[in-house]
Amino acid sequence: MSDRTFDPTTWLDSFRETFASVHKAQQEGFKAIERMARFQYAVAGDYLEAGIAQTQAALTAKTPVELLAKQTEVGTQLGEKLKSRAQEFSTLASEVQSSASSFATETATRATASAKKAA
Repeated sequence: MSDRTFDPTTWLDSFRETFASVHKAQQEGFKAIERMARFQYAVAGDYLEAGIAQTQAALTAKTPVELLAKQTEVGTQLGEKLKSRAQEFSTLASEVQSSASSFATETATRATASAKKAA
């Protein structure tokens, strides 16, 4: 049976390295949450603008044909905005997934390196 000496410096360094990647992951997670909140705020703003435009169209239209034309135009504009927001969301989700994947790889690499170092 081999006797290993307890080295607190090596043990603490191993934990520092491990928790450094967790700290980085927390920061990236908070950034992703902030970006998602800003994205949702922008989508809500798009809906608000569309609602205001619909109201203005209803109040300013003189004939039903004019009202229908303005509402169609507002609906088309909202559809285009939401289409671009959907693409933006797809990009956002892809970046967050990539960040999480790189965190997992980095953590595994550090854990393996610190295990080899401790051994």
